[in-house]
Amino acid sequence: MKIQDKINQSVSTINYLGYSESDLLDTVNNLNQLLANYHVYYQNLRNFHWNIAGRSFFDLHEKFELLYNDAREKIDEIAERILTLRHHPISRLTDYLNFSTVKESKILHSDTEMVSTILKDHKEIITTMRTTIESAGKAGDEGTIDMVGGFLANLEKQSWMLDAWLQNQDDKVSKES
Repeated sequence: MKIQDKINQSVSTINYLGYSESDLLDTVNNLNQLLANYHVYYQNLRNFHWNIAGRSFFDLHEKFELLYNDAREKIDEIAERILTLRHHPISRLTDYLNFSTVKESKILHSDTEMVSTILKDHKEIITTMRTTIESAGKAGDEGTIDMVGGFLANLEKQSWMLDAWLQNQDDKVSKES
């Protein structure tokens, strides 16, 4: 046996994080679900960024770019967390579309349809995040809890801002009068 083969064999049997394999399976599956959701969400945002038109163009074109850049970073972090847990992230477009609870969007022409669709996507992603945090908690996986918890707080804030954008200011003023 070559020295490299011995190293590879010993590395594959060392659990350097101290988790049992069975404890992490739900968390890894949930992380792969989150990864799939983020990929479809990312592409929806690109679609909207390219196709926004009208009076909201400047604001939403920039906002969609900020959101898809953020999603791209999270995609990489999620995949690397799965690798850290000694599993492989799903990585085929077919798998993303099959496993995602976020649905691929059609090309929308209305700014309010686009923002509403993003909020629906956020709801799906937030649900997956909460499920991931719960399974990671059962496994004692503080690294995943910390990572996803940060993602969750950020996405909740982005959702609030987008929801505020959808609000009709006239309705709010009339309710307060």
